[in-house]
Amino acid sequence: MKAKSLVVANWKMNKSYVPGIMLLNQIISALDPLPEGQEMVICPPYIHLQTAQTLTKDRFDVYIGAQNCHVQKEGAYTGEISAPMLADLDIKYVILGHSERRRDFGENGKMLTAKLKQVLRQNLQPIYCFGEPLQVRKDGQEQAFVEQQLQEVLGQLSPQQMEQVVLAYEPIWAIGTGQTASPEEAEAMHAFIRSYLAKTFSEELAQKITILYGGSCKPSNASALFAQPNINGALVGGASLNADDFLAIVEAGREKL
Repeated sequence: MKAKSLVVANWKMNKSYVPGIMLLNQIISALDPLPEGQEMVICPPYIHLQTAQTLTKDRFDVYIGAQNCHVQKEGAYTGEISAPMLADLDIKYVILGHSERRRDFGENGKMLTAKLKQVLRQNLQPIYCFGEPLQVRKDGQEQAFVEQQLQEVLGQLSPQQMEQVVLAYEPIWAIGTGQTASPEEAEAMHAFIRSYLAKTFSEELAQKITILYGGSCKPSNASALFAQPNINGALVGGASLNADDFLAIVEAGREKL
């Protein structure tokens, strides 16, 4: 079984209700049906989830995801959203462990393992994010750093659980900075990640797992990134807030198949 191709939009804390729904309508109205094996995922702020799900319910190539969820099923956690709430809306994907969550909210491996297992219990698919800061790469320790982030979370999963996980490598030094890992640098890390999966689980499972690149993917570099054998798509930040730019990246993803 071949890994599916995904292009995921992470709107972060952008787009109030009306502009957000307008953007979503622009994207889905202009999107030709995607080939089997490719999906587009939109992860907007929570306020858009229900309407976005309604707007895309007749599409079998477009899915809605959440940007985060709480570790607990329910309780006195003011301001939080649980995985069962997302499942009740038929949300398919949940981003977990984004570098901004790790940096700004102190999310660590123990917490993310619990979140990931909670998401899997609700039959949602986690998009697990990880990646190294600039100093670690300058020191030549990026593989050791990434392996630790993988092992402390994915090492706690069964092969059956791992099959449901999407991975997103996001070099922190390339997020929101305008810098991007070269296609060769990105491919080298993606190949290392897949070798980790083969070593930890099996070669067969490693080939099934979708691994996304998440460091300033743009229309200008998407095709070159997607041409790499171990890159199965992208987690797109800033470029996902412009319909034309995001659609150009999705179109580049068609070339992968």
